[in-house]
Amino acid sequence: MAVEVFKSTTKLTEGVKVECTARNHSLVLDEPKELGGTDTGMNPLEAALCALGACKCIVARLFAKAHEIDLQDFKVDLEGDLDMDGVMGKNKDAKIGFLEIRSKVYIKSGSPKDKVEEFVRFIDKTCPVAASLADSPKMVTELTIEK
Repeated sequence: MAVEVFKSTTKLTEGVKVECTARNHSLVLDEPKELGGTDTGMNPLEAALCALGACKCIVARLFAKAHEIDLQDFKVDLEGDLDMDGVMGKNKDAKIGFLEIRSKVYIKSGSPKDKVEEFVRFIDKTCPVAASLADSPKMVTELTIEK
């Protein structure tokens, strides 16, 4: 098994604004003003949807030629339903996290429809972000208390 470790660091900066870094790249995540943020970045759930869509786009680009798909353009719109009562602690029985995620794939291709449909199914099952969301990985938390 060839396991590669991916790393990132997130740091709370002010309010609910978070600076996220991985390798030599960074982005800011925040919440909209109505949720206590300053709206200077997308929120983590929006970022998760973006990561899913980006992963599908990358898988499409990397595997199109091998699947003999004429990939001229590729876009994914995503929506996720969230029960805010669970997130805000108003309903202890409500699921915390997305209830459903819907992807709409837009592809421009001269390839036959059945081959494109098969290719999109391949993307859905090959995308590592989709696989991580569908079959959640083991979560481990280590605590360091600084004084």
